[in-house]
Formats: sequence, C-alpha cells, structure tokens
Amino acid sequence: MTEDDLDRNRRHFLTVATLVTGAAGAGMVAIPFLSSLKPSARAQALGAPVEVPVSSLQPGEMVRVLWRGKLVFVMRRTKEMLANLPKVESELRDPNSDVLTQQPEYARNATRSVKPQFLVVEGSCTHLGCAPLQDFEVRPAEGWEGGFFCPCHGSKFDLAGRVYKGVPAPSNLRVPPYRFVRDDLILIGQDSGAA
Repeated sequence: MTEDDLDRNRRHFLTVATLVTGAAGAGMVAIPFLSSLKPSARAQALGAPVEVPVSSLQPGEMVRVLWRGKLVFVMRRTKEMLANLPKVESELRDPNSDVLTQQPEYARNATRSVKPQFLVVEGSCTHLGCAPLQDFEVRPAEGWEGGFFCPCHGSKFDLAGRVYKGVPAPSNLRVPPYRFVRDDLILIGQDSGAA
C-alpha cells in the first residue's frame, strides 16, 4: 500500500467520523428543541376529555368536575325533577333551546341531555361567569320547582339549565360536548358516538 492510499484511507475515515459525530451532535441539540414544541402535560390535561363515573350517583345528587378549566355539573335527576320541567316553561327565556351555540344538537330537547335522567352543564352563569348554586328544594308557594341560583346578581336556571325571564343572565347554561361510554360512564369533552 502506498502512502497516497494510506492518506486517502485516513481522510476517508476522518470524513466519515466527522460526519457521524456531527450528526449525533445535531441530534442531541435537536431533541430538547423538538421536545419544547410538544404541549406540556398540564396543557394536554386542560384539553383532554374527562371521565365521570355515574354509577354511584344517586337520584337528586350532583357532582362537580373540571374540564378545560371550566366547572361542569353532572346531575342525576329524579322522576319528580323531570316531571317538574314542563311546569316552568312559560317562565323561561329560551325554553326550547333555540340558541344553537348553547348545546350540541343531541341535547336540544326538553331535558337538554342525551339521557333524560342525567344533566351535564357548565357551571358558569352566562351573565358574568359566576358559579350558580344548586337549589333543588321545590317551594310551590314561591313558584320554585328547583334548579340553580346565582347569588351574585340573582340569575335563575331550571333543572335543565334553562334561564328564567327577567334575570341578568342572557342565555341558558351551556351543555359541553359529552357522550356515554357505558351506561355508568360519561366522557365530557368528546361527543362522537353519543348515544
């Protein structure tokens, strides 16, 4: 082997070694940069659907969950609560849920729900975003069939989240997208495959 061949082999080896080392170094620099483009676990959690088991939820009970930083009420209505819904329709601003942006199409019904016994609404008053309080006690003398009351400015909503006339809140409580994964499990934030 001549000295020229030996020099050529060394140059070739050094060129390949330099390229491999440079590529590895570029990869090591790129990994943190590319990782920074991925949403954080907190950001992913804020947008992720939320599972709500409802098997232990008794009629007349309600749970509160957070979805995308919003409070959501999940309530299991009694037969009496459902029977009282038509009694207040004449006192409601939007009894037929005509404002389409307030609920998905599958919840545009008298109960504003997929299954009548379960109500799923955002717990944020449509006036200024306060959290309405539950007031499920029926008081016929006051004309109250149960529902939600916002103590900040006096807005009232029935047990389907529909707003009463003459209160500051302009519209019904919003129904988030949701579906039943099983009879005992609601997925809030995803409505494909709604039953």
